Amino acid sequence: MRRTRLGLVTLLSAVVLALAADPVAAQASATSGLINELNGKLLYVAIPITVITEAILIYTVIRFRRSDDAKPTKENRRLEITWTVATAAVLLFVGVASYGVLANPNVTYMPSMDQGPGQDDVVVEAEAYQWGWNMRYPEEGNISAPSAEGGPQIVIPKDTDVYFEITSTDVIHGFAVPELGLKQDAMPGATNTIKTVAYEEGTYQGYCTEYCGVAHSQMYFTVKVVSQEEYQQFLEEQQSTPTPTATPSGNSTATATATPSGTSTTTGTSTATPSGTSTATPTSAPTATGTATATPSN
Repeated sequence: MRRTRLGLVTLLSAVVLALAADPVAAQASATSGLINELNGKLLYVAIPITVITEAILIYTVIRFRRSDDAKPTKENRRLEITWTVATAAVLLFVGVASYGVLANPNVTYMPSMDQGPGQDDVVVEAEAYQWGWNMRYPEEGNISAPSAEGGPQIVIPKDTDVYFEITSTDVIHGFAVPELGLKQDAMPGATNTIKTVAYEEGTYQGYCTEYCGVAHSQMYFTVKVVSQEEYQQFLEEQQSTPTPTATPSGNSTATATATPSGTSTTTGTSTATPSGTSTATPTSAPTATGTATATPSN
């Protein structure tokens, strides 16, 4: 019995020390910070409940292990009222704490109720398709996110409100960046918005979290958090980079007219390349038809 008490005291001491310790890891974003804070509050409630329940269970098993004749317990209204009130208090605490986090715009953004993007905020459109992502900055000339190893790379500045507008062109996909606490479904025909503020510079892995077909596992992307200066430099580089325009391949016929005294006709095949260079390949020798009249000078 003495060992049992010593074990319970040791366990309770460890629990108290664990609850008193503050987390040392810095939060990567406002969203992840709020979620981790909620998890910590729920842990403060869950650990004591777990310890008390296990202690009662262990005590019952040890205390009555040699009992051959079970004796029914009598009604105890005081005990029943106590655990009913305690359970209601715990559920009320969990509900209030969860609502305070889930109602925050950095966790659950409601366009109809919350304030929209400001002039200095960043808006990123994330369009999912089988099996990839189109990432654009609509407020910055609709420039596209550059490609990197592992899919497109979204570049955002730290300490700035960032809005991700997420949609899909075909089936349901999932936009998720776990380290930043971001996760939202990409629905065809609808746009879901999530908002956050990144605090720590670095590159964070993102991927699709909804099974969407045979190449679902290839739907990767990254989010790179940089300083405000690096972000402005990134925008300038992307805006100064010309976007290649694809020209449909095909045949064209060009007809050139020379001087009134003669007509020159050239027939050939013109092939357009993406860089804008046109190469003409004659299919026949040019033919010039006309009459030249020489007038002696006076």
